[in-house]
Amino acid sequence: MNKTFYLETFGCQMNVVDSERIVALLIGIGYGQVDDPKSASLILLNTCSIRDKAVRKAYGHLGRFKPLKDKNPDLMIGMGGCIAQQEGGALLDEFPYLDLVFGTHNVHRLPELVQQVEENRVRCEETEFLDMETRLRLFPSRTGGDEVSRFVTVMQGCDNFCSYCVVPYVRGREISRPSREILEEVHALAGQGVKEVTLIGQNVNSYGTRQSGEASFAELLEQVNAVEGIERIRFTTSHPKDISPELISCFGRLEKLCKHLHLPVQSGSSNVLRAMNRGYTREHYLDLVARLRETCPDIRLTSDIIVGFPGETEEDFTATMTLLEQVRYAEIYSFIFSSRKGTAAADLPDETPAAVKQERFERMLQLQTEISRTTWEQDVGQVCSLLVEGESKLGDGQMFGRTTWNRIVNFPGTPDLVGQFVDVRITKSFRNSQLGELQG
Repeated sequence: MNKTFYLETFGCQMNVVDSERIVALLIGIGYGQVDDPKSASLILLNTCSIRDKAVRKAYGHLGRFKPLKDKNPDLMIGMGGCIAQQEGGALLDEFPYLDLVFGTHNVHRLPELVQQVEENRVRCEETEFLDMETRLRLFPSRTGGDEVSRFVTVMQGCDNFCSYCVVPYVRGREISRPSREILEEVHALAGQGVKEVTLIGQNVNSYGTRQSGEASFAELLEQVNAVEGIERIRFTTSHPKDISPELISCFGRLEKLCKHLHLPVQSGSSNVLRAMNRGYTREHYLDLVARLRETCPDIRLTSDIIVGFPGETEEDFTATMTLLEQVRYAEIYSFIFSSRKGTAAADLPDETPAAVKQERFERMLQLQTEISRTTWEQDVGQVCSLLVEGESKLGDGQMFGRTTWNRIVNFPGTPDLVGQFVDVRITKSFRNSQLGELQG
């Protein structure tokens, strides 16, 4: 019988990289990947628990697979990622049709766990955190594939313990991958035709600070910038408290570094930032923005905002609104606060009515929608350089690429352009993408 698996991935880029490992590991034990869960003998969900909405979405998708299990008792269903790490064996108690639970540090054990379920018809759970030495040895690396843009993991975990965030509890403490290994992977990717790399981690700005003798993140960027064949560099995610002057200067010195930075602020109120344990003030953040724009006038910023954090007053919310007007982000990712079990914020008194939080959230979205519209409409008529990544979801002979500002542009073209840089004149700007015409 053919062994097949269906995989759904939720959440951040770290989960995307983990899912790439999952695919490679399962193929290594004879499984083939399918796009339809009804034709799979193994269904896996790689989950995110950063917000309540993400958790509910994952559980909702899990519930859709129960009827498949009822029809086929031999079907295996597994859950990995941050929900699995947080809930562990309790998931097996709550969902009797779930066979397998594996945590964020245990992806490498997936083949062994799957085979245990196959051969012994037992239910398995593995969510133990690994020691630092083992984690260093098991850093994810994948150099196969034919993509022109790839994620490269440079660090994992987080030591910041922001009061609302579960990351340190589900991803573990911070650890940096040796720069030698990172550069080996980047060189290998360049040799396979990759033109763009995105260096990823929970807090890339603190890369190397916990390991003596290791490069700083700014120095790592310089080393990646020198790799022949790599034409663009991006990175995410940045914590404002750890941005150094040397890192800011990279946006003026490194020709391959894209002119886009995701710099999560979370709130425009210093009082709320203190309660969030963010380690910076509104004034410090705005100073960073000023220095970034002085160094690279064309840089565009994106950010994360949480509305309705416990204790947020109307004055605090107004401070967030004025910060949006002052910084003028190209985009924001915004959320109403959702309490996360085990975090410090879960114990804070929260007396703001849900209706007030929703009203504030909608006001903020209305303001930011107008700012974003103005930002992207100024590109209309301009010629931008794109790295062509593939065929557009729009179909009709459309290709797509991204600008230095990480904006998707769809344009009429042919598949032979994939992997090339092309000049495109922007003709229309929409909420989530732009249209363009190939030049020359």
